[in-house]
Amino acid sequence: MYVVIRKYTNVRSVADAARRAKSGVGQILRESHGFKSYYVLDGGKGVGVAVMIFEDRESANEANKKVMEFVQASLHDLHLGDPEIVAGEILVNIQSDQ
Repeated sequence: MYVVIRKYTNVRSVADAARRAKSGVGQILRESHGFKSYYVLDGGKGVGVAVMIFEDRESANEANKKVMEFVQASLHDLHLGDPEIVAGEILVNIQSDQ
């Protein structure tokens, strides 16, 4: 599996960005080949983090391009700026037994 993490550091409202991204980004991701899961978290002090998990790098890269286009076109009023992006293969996956 492959993960893409986007960190935004000057978000005017992380909660608003997450709410608005849920439908737009959610639709893009649900239609993307290899999509597994998506998370958004509020890191406090204007830091927002989005995490996408895919089956493979190619699927993740293709979906990330579409997501970034959506963010730039639809969330520009939140002044997200360019995110710091970290991506890579998952090396360890530990899940609860429950």
